[in-house]
Amino acid sequence: MPQSRPSHEPSTEIAESAQHLVKDHRLDAAQEWLEAHPPHVIADELARMDAVDAGVAFRLLHKDRALAVFEELEPVHQQQILEGLRDRSFLDLIEDMDPDDRARMLREAPAKVAKRVLAGLSPHERRMTSALLGYPEGSVGRYMTPEVVALPQDLTVEQALHTVRTKGADAETVYTLPVVESGKRLTGIVELRELVLNPPATMVSTLVVTEPASAYATDSAESAARLMRETNALNLPVVDSEDRLVGLFTIDDAVEVIEAADTEDVARQAGAAPWAGHYMAASVWQLARYRALWLSLLLIAATLTVGVTQAFEATLEQVAALALFIPMLIGAGGNAGAQAATACVRALAVGEVRSSDLLKVIWRECRVGLVLGSLLAALGLVVGTVFVSATIALVVGITLILICGWAATIGGTMPLLAKRLRIDPAVVSAPMVTTLVDATGLIIYFLTAKAVLGV
Repeated sequence: MPQSRPSHEPSTEIAESAQHLVKDHRLDAAQEWLEAHPPHVIADELARMDAVDAGVAFRLLHKDRALAVFEELEPVHQQQILEGLRDRSFLDLIEDMDPDDRARMLREAPAKVAKRVLAGLSPHERRMTSALLGYPEGSVGRYMTPEVVALPQDLTVEQALHTVRTKGADAETVYTLPVVESGKRLTGIVELRELVLNPPATMVSTLVVTEPASAYATDSAESAARLMRETNALNLPVVDSEDRLVGLFTIDDAVEVIEAADTEDVARQAGAAPWAGHYMAASVWQLARYRALWLSLLLIAATLTVGVTQAFEATLEQVAALALFIPMLIGAGGNAGAQAATACVRALAVGEVRSSDLLKVIWRECRVGLVLGSLLAALGLVVGTVFVSATIALVVGITLILICGWAATIGGTMPLLAKRLRIDPAVVSAPMVTTLVDATGLIIYFLTAKAVLGV
C-alpha cells in the first residue's frame, strides 16, 4: 500500500490573513502567522489593519522581530502603532531604531508625540535624532545615517579592518567607508571589498576613490537619490557646507525617496492629490477626498469646451455632421497632449531634460505631433468619407494634423514652464493638459471647417 505524501501546504490558520485572525480574536493563530512570514510581508499586513488591530498584532511580535517590522512600515502606519503603544518596551524599540529611520518616523508625527518619544531616548540617540530633524524638510540630511565608520587616510588595510570590526556594529552600513583628514573633511571613499582583497600592509590612501559623488546635507533628497542611481553608488557621502563628513545616504533610503517622489508624480499626473498610506486601509471617503478637488477644478476648466461649442453654434446648425467627429477629435488631441506631458515630466524627473531646453522640446514635440496627426489624418479621411462625405473628411483630416501638433507642443511645454516657475511639473498633469487641448482643439476644428466649407 503506497504511503501518503506529506502535505507542503500551510495550515488553515497560516493561510488566513493576520488581519482576519486578529479580528476574530484568534491570537494564537495570529502569532503563528506572524512567526511564519518575513518582516516586509508582516508590515504590509499591518498597513491593511485599523489602528487597534495593528497595535494588537504588533504586540504579538518578539522584540527583535518587532524592530525589523517597524522599520519596514511607512511613517503614517508607524504613527498608528505609536499611538497604541505607550509602555517602556515600546520606548526600548524606538531606542534601538537607526537614527535616520527614527527621524523619518518623527518628522511626520504630531509635535506632542515627537516630543514625548525624544524625551524617552538616551542622550546620545536624542542628539543624533535631533540633529537630523534640524535639517530642512525634504533634504538629504533628514534621510542620512550619522552612524558612519570613517577612516583616516594614513591607516594600513590591517588597521582599517580593525577599525571596522571595532566600530562597525554601531554603524548602519560598512560597505562604503568614507576616508577623512583632520577635521573630518572628506577626501574620498574606499569600499570594504578593497580592504578585504588587498594585503594587510597596503596603505588605505592608495585604495581611496578621490572626488566621489557626494551631496550636501541641505540638498534635495530626491536629487541625491537620482545621483546615486546615475553613479550606481550603494551609499552616498553627505557633507556640510565646509565639506566635513556628517553622514551617509544609504541605498535603501534612496529607493524609498524615489518611490515616494514617483508615487506623488503619478498621483498628480492622474489628476489627484498625493497621499500617504496603504490603499486597502483607506476608507472610501478618504479616497474620494483626495480626488474630489482636482476633479472639481477639471470640471470647471471643461466649461471652456462648452463655451467654445456655444460660440460656434451657428456653424454646427449649418453643417450638423461636424458634431459627429467632435468626440474623436478632442479624444485624439487630448491623448496626444497627455502622452507628451507624461514623457516630459518623466524626462525632467530623471534629468534628461532641463528647463533651459524649452525651445528644443517645443520644436521636437511639434514635429512628433505633426507626424502622429498625419498618420491619424489618413485614418480620419477614410472614416469621414465612409460615414459622411469627402469634404467633411478633409476637414477632419486637416484638423487632426493641426490638433495633434498643437497638443503635443502644449503637453511638452507646460511641464518645463512649470519648472521655470518653480511649480512641480507633475501638477501640470495629463488631465489638465487634456482639458486645455479639448477647448483649443474645438476652436481649431471649427475654424478649419469655416475655412474649408465656407460656412
